[in-house]
Amino acid sequence: MKQQVFLRGLVVFATALLLTLPGMTNAEDWPQWMGLNRDGRWHETGLLREFPADGAKFAWRVPVGMGYSGPAVAGGKVFLTDYVKKTGEIKNDPGARNVLDGQERIRCFNEADGKLLWEHAYDAPYSISYPSGPRCTPTVDRDLVYALGAEGELTCLQVQDGKVLWSKNFKKDFGVETPIWGFSGHPLVDGDQLICVVGAKDGLLISFDKKTGTEKWRSLSASEPGYGSPVIIEAGGVRQLLIWTPVEIAAVNPSNGNVYWKEPLQPDYAMSIMAPQKSGDFLFASGIGNVGAVYELDRTRPGAKLLWRGTNKTALYAANATPLIVDGVIYGCDCNTSQFRAVELSTGKRLWETFAPTTNERRARHGTAFLVQNGDRYFLMSETGELIIAQLSAQKYDEISRTRILEPTGEAFGRPVVWSHPAFANGHIYARNDKELVAVDLRDHAK
Repeated sequence: MKQQVFLRGLVVFATALLLTLPGMTNAEDWPQWMGLNRDGRWHETGLLREFPADGAKFAWRVPVGMGYSGPAVAGGKVFLTDYVKKTGEIKNDPGARNVLDGQERIRCFNEADGKLLWEHAYDAPYSISYPSGPRCTPTVDRDLVYALGAEGELTCLQVQDGKVLWSKNFKKDFGVETPIWGFSGHPLVDGDQLICVVGAKDGLLISFDKKTGTEKWRSLSASEPGYGSPVIIEAGGVRQLLIWTPVEIAAVNPSNGNVYWKEPLQPDYAMSIMAPQKSGDFLFASGIGNVGAVYELDRTRPGAKLLWRGTNKTALYAANATPLIVDGVIYGCDCNTSQFRAVELSTGKRLWETFAPTTNERRARHGTAFLVQNGDRYFLMSETGELIIAQLSAQKYDEISRTRILEPTGEAFGRPVVWSHPAFANGHIYARNDKELVAVDLRDHAK
């Protein structure tokens, strides 16, 4: 026993020592959608400033099925959900449901070499638009992982071996109809609870005991779930759980679901997608239909008031990718024009715009790049399958380097796309299309 304790201590010490050596990255997991704090920030150092002339350095690549869901990385494992079609033909009509028969899978890979460690599969007939697999990134919480399928199958599994501990079916258990574009709200762990966007008439949000699945509370109501994901902020002296419903932005008490405040903001087609973004005392959200607004948060109590609303000449209108706010500037993709834009947070004034990281100067609909900040520069995963390193400021988009890491295997509005948010962890990017999951080394080995 003493020898085991000594060896464990030695491993911990050696790991800590390695992470302090020159050139070593301060390793960081990516256990859920948009990263460690669900904010699109990656804090590791010792990374490449630009890509080598001969392109990306792949650590490994493995075959996977279809999916829009991104990977999660935690504890030396990579988690991914996908879809294996058995029958049916995919026809991406945004206004019509596509019927398929197949299985959704929750899969766990070894982070070091991509070896499949376990998988859990279940039958999942689809009747949704854009039916190429699950939408939600798995959420990892220590020894548990949670996965939500496109038709509302919520599963809690053991990280170690994939054993199912509990599950819920939103349609059967709560009488909810699947949204036309599938369930898309990434589950959020907060303390001892798992908070999900379910869309029940008496519970748009439902909190479950994260270990047992027992319902803890319900909050809000809406005619359908929408496509947004819950986030937690601190404002007005309290923690507030935010969700953009199909008709409004709402803040509730995350411990019991009691409503703090609501502000109307209704996008077209119930497409409340981006997670509202807080910067200082301001909160921004926008979506399809030129619907966008900034609210000023009350400093003394939970509350918000409208500061400005977007017009055709201001703001950006987000869809697939949640924008980031840095130093008073909103950076993100406009779903109407496919431009990547910079917008002044306090006024909505457009500062600049470019097609470079989205559609490569091609006008299209819903052009997408997934944005992650790393220190003084940004990584952008373009829908073209290219990974871009750039510096962004109020003055300009300054592209430093780009390299292709994936084939765009999806289809949207007649063009090939990759519409999946990657994970950045432990010196690597983990990204997927409908055929493979890849790990690309982003460490600067020259240091």
